[in-house]
Amino acid sequence: MSNSTLKRNVGIAGVSALASSATLVCCVLPAVLVSIGAGTTLVSLLGQFPQLIWLSQHKGWVFGLAGASLLVSACVLYWQRTLPCPVDPVAGRQCARLRRISNWMFGFALSAFLLGAGFAFVLPYFST
Repeated sequence: MSNSTLKRNVGIAGVSALASSATLVCCVLPAVLVSIGAGTTLVSLLGQFPQLIWLSQHKGWVFGLAGASLLVSACVLYWQRTLPCPVDPVAGRQCARLRRISNWMFGFALSAFLLGAGFAFVLPYFST
């Protein structure tokens, strides 16, 4: 497996992490700020970044795109796990390192996605 392929896999995991981070910004951040009594901070933040309102209004699309990118990333990582690393010691270590980075980024992205989904879709059922 070439280094460019491994770097591309890290890039795919990075896109998944970025998409999942949007779920944190759209749904977790406002809920946490209001929960800790920082509603004025949230209003100030929304005044500076009004795009956050759009993310919250379109959370279905945000979560759909994040989920799709996670699915693509999971498929790529699953496929590449069976491919051998180069025999050259330096290239082999770099291959193993890039795989660990990709797996770590995917784990972060999945955790962010699940946390965001919990705040956006599950938590509202328990609040009255």
